[in-house]
Amino acid sequence: MKYSSVLLKLSGESLAGEDGKGLDEKVLNRYAKEISDIVSTGVGVAVVVGGGNIFRGLKGSRMGYERVRGDQMGMLATTINSIALSISLKLIDIKSEVFTSTPMEPFGRYYVRDRALEVMNRGGVAIIAGGTGNPYFTTDSASALRAAELGVSVLLKGTRVDGVYDSDPEKDELAIKYKTLTYDKALADNLKIMDMTAFALCKENNIPIIVFDMNCSGNLLKLINGEDVGTIIS
Repeated sequence: MKYSSVLLKLSGESLAGEDGKGLDEKVLNRYAKEISDIVSTGVGVAVVVGGGNIFRGLKGSRMGYERVRGDQMGMLATTINSIALSISLKLIDIKSEVFTSTPMEPFGRYYVRDRALEVMNRGGVAIIAGGTGNPYFTTDSASALRAAELGVSVLLKGTRVDGVYDSDPEKDELAIKYKTLTYDKALADNLKIMDMTAFALCKENNIPIIVFDMNCSGNLLKLINGEDVGTIIS
């Protein structure tokens, strides 16, 4: 086992299946099974889920919403997704707890780092919702922040492509995949894997990022075992 603890970042859109909206029960159950496979190896697991399948703050701004209120709506969307994932984990007997970055009892427990670590150390999954709790910060930034706070070995970003490319592989057949990248090159080439704040936090705290295809069954477990999956940024 290469990594003793991980933070898994999932996009909200990934939970919606093909249409990109709402929640897909099959996807949730599949992701829960993938997570359970690594929990069973003794890895400490935290998860941050986006909310773009329900509401995205920036989209709200374009619709005329005030940015702060739009971002707050996005935070609530991540909480809905986090509760859904926790239910799917519970159905397969994996203990989990939803933490929220702002007080939302009884929907989730207010996030305190030591409480989340307790869940992880007991073999449960700490699902951290609500982004950073502040507007103008993405869930990517929240993932990097929580990864640093929890002292995990690696930040895993599950996507629908098998790594980082020099252009969009879904649109460009000649797109070239990177096996490894530095934080600086990812920023310089404007690869848009994560935002600048997330990169800065990971770089400063020496947290590697692995971008991989979450929809390929077994990839998560392969990563934990040190197999060559996705693109590593360090």
